Amino acid sequence: MADDYLVRIGKLIRDARQHRGWTQSQLAEALGTSQSAVNRIERGNQNISLEMIARIGEALDSEIVSLGYAGPMHLRVVGGRRLSGSIDVKTSKNACVALLCASLLNRGRTVLRRVARIEEVYRLLEVLQSIGVRTRWINDGVDLELVPPAELDLAAIDAEAAVRTRSIIMFLGPLLHEVHRFKLPYAGGCDLGTRTIEPHMIALRRFGLDIAATEGQYHAVVDPSVRPDRPIVLTERGDTVTENALLAAARHGGVTVIRNASSNYMVQDLCFFLEALGVRVEGIGTTTLTVHGVADIDVDVDYSPSEDPVEAMSLVAAAVVTESELTVRRVPIEFLEIELAVLEEMGLDHDRTPEYVADNGRTRLVDLTVRPSKLEAPIDKIHPMPFPGLNIDNVPFFAAIAAVAQGKTLIHDWVYDNRAIYLTDLNRLGGRLQLLDPHRVLVEGPTRWRAAEMMCPPALRPAVVVLLAMMAADGTSVLRNVYVINRGYEDLAERLNSIGAQIEIFRDI
Repeated sequence: MADDYLVRIGKLIRDARQHRGWTQSQLAEALGTSQSAVNRIERGNQNISLEMIARIGEALDSEIVSLGYAGPMHLRVVGGRRLSGSIDVKTSKNACVALLCASLLNRGRTVLRRVARIEEVYRLLEVLQSIGVRTRWINDGVDLELVPPAELDLAAIDAEAAVRTRSIIMFLGPLLHEVHRFKLPYAGGCDLGTRTIEPHMIALRRFGLDIAATEGQYHAVVDPSVRPDRPIVLTERGDTVTENALLAAARHGGVTVIRNASSNYMVQDLCFFLEALGVRVEGIGTTTLTVHGVADIDVDVDYSPSEDPVEAMSLVAAAVVTESELTVRRVPIEFLEIELAVLEEMGLDHDRTPEYVADNGRTRLVDLTVRPSKLEAPIDKIHPMPFPGLNIDNVPFFAAIAAVAQGKTLIHDWVYDNRAIYLTDLNRLGGRLQLLDPHRVLVEGPTRWRAAEMMCPPALRPAVVVLLAMMAADGTSVLRNVYVINRGYEDLAERLNSIGAQIEIFRDI
């Protein structure tokens, strides 16, 4: 009976593909898989998930095949299982989105290696495609090729995709060199409270950009005669603010000094990419960047973004919360040293290999093995700081870690208006978290986790923290509407299953 069902599904897919006029190889490329896999699916010789049916339906624009895409994606988690083995860290989500925006600087062909296949990337690709950039997955869907048009069609921008990502704000830096008037939809993304774009405007005004925000759009006007005549001092040492300033400076045919710059991992990856484009950047890894811009960039470039330290922290937290021994490979150690120092103070048993170099030739990696440990609450509060301090995005993982430690831990998430509030969702799973104010949470451990069914928090890192707690809780939990997790993590459920988790993806039909 099951085989007959697969055969019927396979015929539907084959008919939809042929109606579209595609070969099996073309469908395989769109899905990031092999032609042989598509052939097996069409012959009914391969099990196929609802998620894959949904992806095929989207690729073929077929109502028949996309019936499984009727509702949002949910996760069913059977908890209380120990993780084991090893897992590789994927490339950086934040670096990849910055590099996609940076590809607009280049009139030549850009190839990015091992790009994270996540919703945030998909939304940016939809925006890029809508304005004329030709994009395609190559090398069995592992790498991404981008070729710009002779002229961008900004009037055709996909507003629906643009408003679902904050990264659209980083189009401002490249576009101000292309056109003197343009519009961009308001930036969206995670629900983390009010985040002003004024620091971006302060930096970009030095390149002649003026913005008026009306009717759900940024209306941009550029005065090309205005150029920085003194160092740009950022009023906020933010990652995207620094990246926008870098993107603007890269095509300014002179020298631009950026002070109070972020030196975080995604900024460094962007600097390395700009150097591959022929832009010289001095001071990488410091808070003062000197950019020797190139007015016209037309090169074929091949670049490998480095691994994601926040995903690495997610996997370390998964091992800690589930009391597992796990090896996390390809960890960008430079961007996790403070976090590991705090965990060592709490009593984490772990070791690491000697350092080796990432595919970008610059970032330092290690393999990190974490073992079950008796943790104690840290003496000092957990709070983020700009790099090289504890990463802002890693703070939520300490809520789950503190929940399994003995004692009380104060977490001060001072950057975002309301992210700390979402951490109290752990109370639904047995946690004891007290919200002291919108930025401070007191966590008491150890915790006896319990299963629950709940909606996914609307912020990426707190959503993953809830998933990790569900993995530690005995029984079956359900996490509903996990789109926000898919914004930042590629195949997270399947990858966690590969190391011992039991997570099922399902949809309401």
